[in-house]
Amino acid sequence: MKQSLQLKMGQHLTMTPQLQQAIRLLQLSTLELQQEIQEQLDSNPLLEMTENTGDGAGPDAAADDRDYTDAPEPQEAASSTAETPVSADAESIPPELAVDSTWEDIYDSVLPSGSGGDSEESRDFESYTAEAATLGDHLRWQLNLTPMSDTDRLIAESIIDAIDADGMLTVGVAELTESFAPELGIEEDEVLAVLRRVQHFDPLGVGSRDLRECLSIQLRQLDDTDPAVRNARAIVDKHLELLGSRDYTTLMRKLRLDETELRAAIACIQQLNPRPGGVINPEPPEYVVPDVLVTRRNNRWHVELNPEIAPKLRVNSFYAGLIRRADNSADNVFLRDNLQEAKWFIKSLQSRNDTLLKVARCIVERQQGFLEHGEEAMRPMILHDVATAVNMHESTISRVTTQKYMHTPGGIFELKYFFSSHVSTAAGGECSSVAIRAIIKKLVAAENVRKPLSDSKIASILEDQGINVARRTIAKYREALGIVPSNERKQL
Repeated sequence: MKQSLQLKMGQHLTMTPQLQQAIRLLQLSTLELQQEIQEQLDSNPLLEMTENTGDGAGPDAAADDRDYTDAPEPQEAASSTAETPVSADAESIPPELAVDSTWEDIYDSVLPSGSGGDSEESRDFESYTAEAATLGDHLRWQLNLTPMSDTDRLIAESIIDAIDADGMLTVGVAELTESFAPELGIEEDEVLAVLRRVQHFDPLGVGSRDLRECLSIQLRQLDDTDPAVRNARAIVDKHLELLGSRDYTTLMRKLRLDETELRAAIACIQQLNPRPGGVINPEPPEYVVPDVLVTRRNNRWHVELNPEIAPKLRVNSFYAGLIRRADNSADNVFLRDNLQEAKWFIKSLQSRNDTLLKVARCIVERQQGFLEHGEEAMRPMILHDVATAVNMHESTISRVTTQKYMHTPGGIFELKYFFSSHVSTAAGGECSSVAIRAIIKKLVAAENVRKPLSDSKIASILEDQGINVARRTIAKYREALGIVPSNERKQL
């Protein structure tokens, strides 16, 4: 086999560690970015946070490329021998108080540090750290206050364990009975009797086996002399399917009710809770910290980054001054490597902020109609449009708009929200899918509740406005908005 030398030309892309870090920071959310910054602060001694002191020492100034040459060792400052000045409060204390005066008349009442005041910092610590009680804990607490035999208490514990977060029983009575040891001799009637007691715990109706039983238990606690309550019981016990299908004509005929009586009975049912467990263990609210702030000043839209999403960083000048240029000791190499990493990290953060601000300004410039007039004025826009405008790749735009939020006068929106597909109009233009969903929502809100608009009718109305949308597309947008079909929206 003959050996030879060959010269070839080619191109390939090499991602440096700095580029990989910049791309990774670009796609992090606000919370993930704060965690990443904290990890860097903990691991890199040459990285520190800086405050806005107005001296011009910011991340850009701290991340310069100056060489840290030999510097003198820092000297410890001599301890001060100055006397501690006497506080003004101590000098202003009078020698004695008047006979008819009190301490509060002379001095303002100030709560000591750590006391339970009304300020934000002095709230009960347990209110932030205590774990929320679950539905099972709430039911067991009531069980401990209820006099029961040991066998009944064991049955009640099994029933509570089989109740889901909505408050519904997930297993049948027969299955519960079979789960106990045969030597206990527990019968199905005993389990059913204990179940009825648990169903009257707070919240009322918990432990129900189906929706009918849940509503029926709650209706039994209402005033039986009220005709609306009696009619509601009849509907729930015998004709709940007709109510679900909104067949009001058949309901009035079978129960021999007029429209006013049926409306009162339905209003009574609507006051009940079909998921009683949800009031005990509601889902915690999710808070969003916006990355970009959009305000209108002097008839112009201004875009700026939220200064609170990430702290400003700089290089620690003390440790940087300890670096020797020609020293290859382990300590000096450690400081030099961490200095370079700190510079890279600060520059990556600055690049992330610049990219985010550039993309946000482009979005605001293209969606001024949405900011001024609402969703119906949303313009169709895709990633390619923004990528072309800011001279970046579409993948970069996708990363920078994922889990990033914009605060506008109309609310907080994810940057992805402003991107949408389009449909053609009769005039040859384009209409955003977000605008179409807003129009559908507006039409449904203004429809006649006796004769709701069908998907075909909505498509016909949009066609009259010059927007060509198929019925299947209307159904898809309606389901995305959480709007039920027209037969389920019908009301009296």
